[in-house]
Amino acid sequence: MSSITGLTRGGSAWTPAFVVSLDQGVCIGCGRCYKVCPRDVFELIDRDDLDLDDDDLDDDFEEAPGMVMNLKNLMDCIGCEACSRVCPKGCLSHEPMPMPLAA
Repeated sequence: MSSITGLTRGGSAWTPAFVVSLDQGVCIGCGRCYKVCPRDVFELIDRDDLDLDDDDLDDDFEEAPGMVMNLKNLMDCIGCEACSRVCPKGCLSHEPMPMPLAA
């Protein structure tokens, strides 16, 4: 099955890769992905509200207080990958999506 593709302004084919996951155990809550995202995909939440085991946390942040990023609206992602380009910890995973079947 083919992936969703588009064209750049110059006419080159482009395949967007959409956010599929965020590793909150590694996230430092810097907010860079939130600031660069042109859509409503991310939100900051209190780290204490997470249900993470100690094994899920990065060694540097086992007792980290404060905020962490959360995926608020995955379906609003446009696949630009700007969030991954600014993430200092590499927390985000992206994948191309298959072309929807015509009705």
